[in-house]
Amino acid sequence: MKVGISTASLFLRKNNEEALPLFDRWGVPCAEVFLTSFCEYAPAFARTLAVAKGGVEIHSVHVLNTQYEPQLYAEHPRVLEDAYGWLKEVLASANILGAHNYTFHGIARLKRTFRENWQRFSALTAQIYETCRAAGVRLCYENVEWALYNRPGLFALLKKDCQGLGGVLDIKQARITGYDWREYLADMGSNLATVHVSDVTAEGKMCLPGQGVFDFAELFARLRGIGFDGAVLIENYARDYDEPEELRRSFEYLADLAAKG
Repeated sequence: MKVGISTASLFLRKNNEEALPLFDRWGVPCAEVFLTSFCEYAPAFARTLAVAKGGVEIHSVHVLNTQYEPQLYAEHPRVLEDAYGWLKEVLASANILGAHNYTFHGIARLKRTFRENWQRFSALTAQIYETCRAAGVRLCYENVEWALYNRPGLFALLKKDCQGLGGVLDIKQARITGYDWREYLADMGSNLATVHVSDVTAEGKMCLPGQGVFDFAELFARLRGIGFDGAVLIENYARDYDEPEELRRSFEYLADLAAKG
């Protein structure tokens, strides 16, 4: 099990090419790169990051979901072709960065008229999974309140036609949905590839790990119990802290806690 940080935690504070060298100076062993715009999906940008990252291992990539991921489930062939074009750009960039996992949201549940069709969703997820697998990258579905995997029990439906589908457990998203994070953990089981962590105060305000009341000792114990060997990554909003130095201390807190197990 590795502990690291997502560059999303520095969104609007530092660009990716600035965040990764900072992580390297802090001794952060691994990271998720949050690619936030179409220009950042390009392999040329990935080559810039590959130089900037220093000794940081890039565990996974993550994109701004609504820019093309929902369209991978579209019926219109031109929309689908464009979406797959962007997916392949991101996969090429993941290869350059050495990332073997792709944190994925899929369909955004934005319309009240949204209808679930799990036979179709499963079949199309398998096609997306195969495209990623052929590029040497594992498709990993994240539990997200406003996206396709928004409640426990759905992971089994998503992986029905692709048993190797990875899972991303997001603690804050579980909190937002009102479901216990342990339910999502049980849902993903041995398919779990990545964990996004944050903390919360007794008053319910989101904060950095180590500043709130979340039981990280239990989380690490449960992860060890399933033989988890992926990455636990801090993914907070930039508004959750004042200075980047707080993010460094939070990483050190988690790394020390993980090492004690």
